[in-house]
Amino acid sequence: MPGAGFYPIGASRIVFGRDGRWYADGERITNPRIALLFSRHLVQRDDGTYALVMGDEKAAVEVEDTPWTVIGVDGDPARGFTITLNDRTTEALDPESIRIGSDNSFSCRVKRDARARFLRPAHNTLARHVEPADGAAGFTLRVRGRRYALAAGSPPR
Repeated sequence: MPGAGFYPIGASRIVFGRDGRWYADGERITNPRIALLFSRHLVQRDDGTYALVMGDEKAAVEVEDTPWTVIGVDGDPARGFTITLNDRTTEALDPESIRIGSDNSFSCRVKRDARARFLRPAHNTLARHVEPADGAAGFTLRVRGRRYALAAGSPPR
């Protein structure tokens, strides 16, 4: 089925991978329009699990790490930063919500209460503005004249 570029959502095991890519039955979805369609229709259920919901069609989604990924960062320390997510939505980066994972990756709070992992290009863009903490271990990010500590762990909800 992957060669056709169509993935019936009810007939597959659907996974949103740690790498920010979609998979159906263990095969990467290579059609960028299908991947974007899936990203735009991902919803969190009341029980905390995720699903694709497209009209009457629904399918469970296994999320390996975060339900969304940061694919782009725009801005600077003086103006603040805007992030672009894999569903192509943009929002202001909340510097207080940035966390550094055990693998040194950044994540932040998005869509009010979800987490998004920064993919490498977005991570590298933001990392250019990260500074060592004054007199302490760790790192900070200066945004609009204020320094924010980049803490380890998941962002606060």
